[in-house]
This record gives sequence, structure tokens and C-alpha cells, in this order.
Amino acid sequence: MGEVILTMKGIDKSFPGVHALDHVDFEVKKGEVHALMGENGAGKSTLMKVLTGIYKKDSGTITYEGRELEFNNPKEAQDAGVVIVHQELNMMGHLTVAQNIFIGREFMKGKLIDDAKMNEEAGKLFDKLNINIDPNEKMNKLTVGKQQMCEIAKAISHDAKVIVFDEPSAALTESEIEELFKIIKDLRSRGLGIVYISHRMDEIKVITDRVTVMRDGGYVGTLITKDSTKNDIINMMVGRVIYEDPKTESNVSKDAPVVLKVEHLNAGKMVRDVSFELHKGEILGFSGLMGAGRTETARALFGADPIESGDIYINGKKVDIKSPMDAVANGIGYLSEDRKRFGIVVQKTVAENTTMAALDNFMSGIFINKKKEKEVTKKYIEQLKTKTPSTDQLVVNLSGGNQQKVVIAKWLVRNCDILIFDEPTRGIDVGAKNEIYHLMNELVAEGKSIIMISSEMTEILRMSDRIVVMCEGKKTGEIDIAEATQEKIMNAATLRN
Repeated sequence: MGEVILTMKGIDKSFPGVHALDHVDFEVKKGEVHALMGENGAGKSTLMKVLTGIYKKDSGTITYEGRELEFNNPKEAQDAGVVIVHQELNMMGHLTVAQNIFIGREFMKGKLIDDAKMNEEAGKLFDKLNINIDPNEKMNKLTVGKQQMCEIAKAISHDAKVIVFDEPSAALTESEIEELFKIIKDLRSRGLGIVYISHRMDEIKVITDRVTVMRDGGYVGTLITKDSTKNDIINMMVGRVIYEDPKTESNVSKDAPVVLKVEHLNAGKMVRDVSFELHKGEILGFSGLMGAGRTETARALFGADPIESGDIYINGKKVDIKSPMDAVANGIGYLSEDRKRFGIVVQKTVAENTTMAALDNFMSGIFINKKKEKEVTKKYIEQLKTKTPSTDQLVVNLSGGNQQKVVIAKWLVRNCDILIFDEPTRGIDVGAKNEIYHLMNELVAEGKSIIMISSEMTEILRMSDRIVVMCEGKKTGEIDIAEATQEKIMNAATLRN
């Protein structure tokens, strides 16, 4: 490793209600691969967005190539040689590979774009990286792995000196990951500084020189990779104080009936041979890191995504779920992690949203019985302690926590016995979180059953009776709450198959 090329010192960044970065330190040397690790929400991506000018820091200093500076936007960062290869590839499928690489910086011949020159320059880049891709191929014809290689070539075309890889291997095959590692090692040998954001422990040991760990927006420490173990890194990642007391034993008896049984479920790339059971009155937590396949499993179970194979049983009876209507008819309600896209219609009223999933119960001929709708909505406003001035209030004007209560009311009106809560407290304040937790406990006490997907370890440990852990589309662990620890969950969540 060479001299330090980039130093971030005391970086602080707050958003309304969230202290996202708390005086974080980070540095990158020439010719090193430096891993940036932490749980979901630790602040890794925020730190890199501050670096590249997507976010403006509140305080702290950034020193690059010996000069203190601050990029105002990603283009400034790119022009200076600091480039991010995002997890979500930002390519235009209908354009050629070369056109994508040089978009916004096209070579011109007079007033016309010089495609021949762009193909030639793209070819030189690929030769430099030992990549076999036709510059004239349409981007949408390439595999995800090849598209990733094109994104790297695009970064190099900016004369990059520091490249940030954000979860680069999440969608790649084993052979594509091997190719990626060859390229990264080659870039390191040329003296570039590489920041490698990943949750995959085995990759970290193979490809990186140092590891910096963040937790809850703060800097925890930096380790030399070869001198540290997987457990060293995990302990740094999860070693925070748990403010909520974790559950120490299940509230569900061992002989509680199975209300939902899923066997060998397959759906797309992110749900592979998943099997589990849900008991009456149980909160079954689903844990895992970003891209583990938890939401995809829920969407397949709810009929929102097509199932390729596998069997679903409700109360011992095999059911065929091909659409959300099928799921609802079988007593399954789904509270999406993105409530504004899939849970509620924000420009409609509290009453309209509350009765949406059971509208047939409120019809008088071809008209909605508004009196009945209002009565039922009032009942759930009182039961859930939803803060709204009236049943006619537009949902867009409610807080996040109260919007979430409206979604819950919608499924309670439908009388669903199986509820899937996907990130139930994302984006809501601490007080509202506790109200949601209390409500979930009340629901299971009444005999309903809940699948709770959460990226918050404290939430999983506080609420679950059992925990299913997923990694890369597969179930990699199932832990009774009495045996559960953050370390056990994190070990299973980083267990590649």
C-alpha cells in the first residue's frame, strides 16, 4: 500500500430527526482495497454520498490528493477521479455499451456523434481491463455481470484514482465474481484506491487489505484484514447497546397449531427453496442483510410475484396463490415496506384507505355505505390510537406512524389472520415504534399470526418468537428466541451457500 490519497475526518451529517453520520473518520491509500462495513443503516452509503457530493456534510474535512476540498456534485467528483460503481446499475438498455460509457461526454465529428471513435475508445478500455465485451452491443443484451464490467470501464474512463464499489457482487454469479476480483486486483496493482462496501464476510477476507466498521452512523474502528477474524468484524458491527429489552422466551406454546406452512418455495433469483412454518399467535421474525430475499419471499407468498414452484398450506389445506386477491381471500394481509407505493393511497381519506381491502362489505347496491364506512373507521382509529382530526382527513397529511396504523386497520377490517409486516417501523419515530410493537403483541394475543421482516436487529430480538435468517435467497438459519443472539443471527446472515 502506498500513501494516503483520501482522508475523511470528523464527518457529521444530519437529516430531519436522524443523525446519520456522527463524526466519522475514514481513509484510503493508493493501491489498497479498503472495506467499509456495517449493518443496514450504519451510514456507509451516506458517507460515500457525502464524499461524492450527493449530500453536503454538516461538518468535518475531506482531504484528497493532499488538498482539503468538497465536491458539490457527483460530476465534480468524477472529474477529479472519485467515482462510485453503484449497486443499482445506472445504464440505458437501448443504447450500446460504448454510448453508455461515454454518455454526456460523446466524441463528435462536426455536429454528429462519432460512434466509431467511441467504439474504439471503449475497446481500448476493455483491453486495459482484460474484458471481452463488444462496444457496439446493446446494453440490455448483456448479463448483469457484463453490465457491471461496463460500469467499471465507465469509471476508469474518468481517469479514476478512487473507485467506490457499493455491494458490487450482490447480483453476480460465482464466475462473474471471480472476474470482478481479477479486475479489482489489477486496479489495486496500478495504485488506485478502492473502497469496497459489502456484507459478505468471505469476500472481505479474499479481496481487502483493511476493514473499517461503522455502527449507528459512527466510526467503530479499522482492522488489518489478514490479522482479523470474521468474529472480530461481526463483534464490531453488532456491539451496540440494546435499549429495548430483547425477548428471552417465546410466548407461543410448542403445540400451537400451524396456520401457514411453506415448502420449497422458489420465485425468481431471490427466493430459492425456502421452507418454514408459522404458528397461531406467533411473531416469526425474518432477518438478513440487504438483498437476502426476505421481501421477495413475502411478495411471492402474497401473490405479488409469480411462484415458480413450491407448496403453501393454510390451516393444513394446500392453497394456490397466484395474485394478491388469492392471498387476501385466504386470510393473508401484507404491509409493504414501501407503504406509500403499495400500502395506502395518500390522496384518499383515512376512511377510504381503511375500507379499501374489504369494500364489498360496505356496498349498498352500486353505492358505498358511507355511514357504515365511517363507523368502522372510527372504531379502528380508537383501537389503534391513530392521530387524525377526522375519518375524512387525507392520509398524506398524517405522520409516518399514523399512516402505518391506517394500513394495519385496512387489513384488520378485512379480518386477515396472517399478517406480513415488512419493515413495520421504517421511517417512524421512537414513540410510534413502541405503539406499533404494542399493537403487534395485542394482535398475536388475539390469535392472529405475524411474519415480521426487519433490518433492525434490536427489533427482531425484541419482537420475535422465532427467527428465520436468509442470505442470498436461501434460508440459512432458524433460531428460537431463547437461543438468539446478534452474533448468531449475523453469522447466519453472512453464510453463503
